[in-house]
Amino acid sequence: MRKSGILLPVSSLPSAYGIGCFSGEAYEFIDKLKAAGQSYWQILPLGPTSYGDSPYQSFSSFAGNPYFISLDDLVEDGYLTREDCTSCDFGDNEEYVDYEKLYKNRFLLLRKAYENSHIKDNVEFQSFVLENKDWLDNYALYMAVKTHFNNTCWVEWDEDIKLRKPEALKKYQKEYADEVEFYQFQQYLFAKQWKALKAYANQNGIKIIGDIPIYVAFDSSDAWANPELFQFDEKCNPIAVAGCPPDGFSATGQLWGNPLYRWEYHKETGYAWWLNRLEATFEKYDVLRIDHFRGFDEYYAIPYGEPTAENGQWEPGPGYDLFKTMKAALGKKDIIAEDLGFLTPSVLKLVKKTGYPGMKVLQFAFDSREESDYLPHNYTKNCVVYTGTHDNDTTEGWFTALSAKDRRFCRNYLDIKGRGQGKIHTALIRTALASVADTAIIPMQDYLGLDSRARINTPSTLGNNWKWRMKADAFTGELAEEIRKMTKLYGRL
Repeated sequence: MRKSGILLPVSSLPSAYGIGCFSGEAYEFIDKLKAAGQSYWQILPLGPTSYGDSPYQSFSSFAGNPYFISLDDLVEDGYLTREDCTSCDFGDNEEYVDYEKLYKNRFLLLRKAYENSHIKDNVEFQSFVLENKDWLDNYALYMAVKTHFNNTCWVEWDEDIKLRKPEALKKYQKEYADEVEFYQFQQYLFAKQWKALKAYANQNGIKIIGDIPIYVAFDSSDAWANPELFQFDEKCNPIAVAGCPPDGFSATGQLWGNPLYRWEYHKETGYAWWLNRLEATFEKYDVLRIDHFRGFDEYYAIPYGEPTAENGQWEPGPGYDLFKTMKAALGKKDIIAEDLGFLTPSVLKLVKKTGYPGMKVLQFAFDSREESDYLPHNYTKNCVVYTGTHDNDTTEGWFTALSAKDRRFCRNYLDIKGRGQGKIHTALIRTALASVADTAIIPMQDYLGLDSRARINTPSTLGNNWKWRMKADAFTGELAEEIRKMTKLYGRL
């Protein structure tokens, strides 16, 4: 069945307090999606972010980002006053997140809410802690101990707690019991608010497409609490780390630094940790986009300590075995395989065997030198088409930066007269919606016709990513009606 949706990170929603969150504006966005005839809201990973503010580098693959907790709800609950919230400085630019101010002020407010909550007496909270014990205890303790060690990564902690010696675990659990409960409180609020928001979306015919990074961050409770899952030595230092080899975009490759899995151990345990992770993720989302799908076929291993990604080598991943096990344990699930970039025959075979739709990005299609799989006339129905993703420039920004030859090819293909600026986003959106792809997902910035200033992320750069926010009055009723007309015209209503 032909469907469509909009890509907008939660952080990019408008709100009164510095970053998009699970506030009234999120509910209003769902109302607009419904009015626009959309079936999906695609978001980025919801985990707590670490250095660089990337949702793909999280302190836990199970926890939620406390920045997304609605302060308005905490005022309604009586945990905070309106003055508590308005007196904080979250920055003065409604179009960009000021992460430094957010970090300095948000946790002070959450701490105050915690102290006012008397949460120990809350039966619902106690049940939440018990039900999520497997990951929550480790995450909350990890964050408490991390604070004690000036926010350094666990590999730099004292050896007894770094290696999780039982006496050290008891000592820190006792010493930081209040801090541990504070982090449990944050996760309780996050889960409660997200569950309500997702239920509202589903009641209004909107499914949530979530996103799961293939790797966990080294600076995470996952790596600290489960060293046996990863390629670590006896001192819990990495043997090899993740990345990408040199290519046309980067002469030295990409050194991501994430720990690599010991896939033979995962297989021996029936992929127990992966099944737990996927099950928890499917409780959050209706459809799951799996990032860097190629890594399940083969992964690039770079010896730990290498300054670049040049000296890595390809190693075999678990292949179809993981997905066969998942289907047997969890049943049929809706998954999108992120299969972008250079794909070997074995990766293509794996994607085909799973039956999962892959991704087609129109911004990758217009290379005047060669025929591209991303051109719509080459699509099959079983795919998801995007004008661009969170890693691409906006369509207007992308078109401006194209070479003259590629721009000419693009204009000819899309039948755009003149230079094309100001028209390209509409033309590309219509091309995506008109294609045979079962699902079309359009970034909100493209519907708004925004330039490069609204770009979400530029891969392999730090400091200016994950910041863009949509203005409060940008998604108008008129725009929703325009989107609905196009959605109906191309059979996706």
